Amino acid sequence: MDALTIMKSFIGKEFSASPSPFMRWLNPVLKKVESGTLEFEYQVREEWLNPVGNLHGGVTAAIIDDVLGATMFSLNEEFFYTTINNVIDYFSVAKAGETIIAKTRIIKKGKQFVNAECEIWNAGETRLIAKGYSNLFKTDFKKN
Repeated sequence: MDALTIMKSFIGKEFSASPSPFMRWLNPVLKKVESGTLEFEYQVREEWLNPVGNLHGGVTAAIIDDVLGATMFSLNEEFFYTTINNVIDYFSVAKAGETIIAKTRIIKKGKQFVNAECEIWNAGETRLIAKGYSNLFKTDFKKN
């Protein structure tokens, strides 16, 4: 079974099949997935907060990086891709207990490089929390 098919089998469930230990720790629920785009839902946890009680920018950046990596799996590529840069704009806050939604899409895919974006929204999608752009590079490491 290919990666996209496996991912689709987790729609509406916690994505426990991720090969990323970090993603399993984040414990997202997969809401939608198609080739080159996906949507995960997260519950903001206490340990994700900064000292003033808002979702920590570093955790937000880590979610963006991790979910864009998962988006690469949806392409059923033979090789792993690695992030070579992240540019993130922060627009709003999220608090413990809030649901946030991460939505991704591939902007451009070349032979070696991929440019992708991720938006993080509140549950009602009325407040954009952050938006990130990443470039990813095709490695020599084959997936099993």
